[in-house]
Amino acid sequence: MSENKEFTFQEVSGHNTKKDLYMVIHDKVYDCTSFVDEHPGGEEVLLDVGGQDATEAFEDVGHSDEAREILDGLLVGNLKRVAGDPAPRSHAQATTNASSSSGSSTGLGVGLYAFLVVGGAIAYGAYQYLNAAAESQ
Repeated sequence: MSENKEFTFQEVSGHNTKKDLYMVIHDKVYDCTSFVDEHPGGEEVLLDVGGQDATEAFEDVGHSDEAREILDGLLVGNLKRVAGDPAPRSHAQATTNASSSSGSSTGLGVGLYAFLVVGGAIAYGAYQYLNAAAESQ
């Protein structure tokens, strides 16, 4: 198939089964049908994003150069966006969303770390106190 073929999002969305699986990554259309059974993460991962824009899911995993080469071999065309299509999902958007939601989890990590340090200091002080009391008897 030609890399220059253009697909609409509506056309791609119809290819969402194990025997006919297309997905969009960075506005390029890939036919992943032949790769479903070979995918190291399992077929379910691909089927979940079949017929959709899988850019965010693909980039979040952090695929290797080898995986990207395999993907290049599955390229069948480009996405032709029309009015009413979902907005493109870029890795930059995914990173921004992840960093904005991670602020609260970072606070928990610092709080947990502080709790462990204070708890360790109290335990050490109690140990020293009990040791001194036992030696004085």
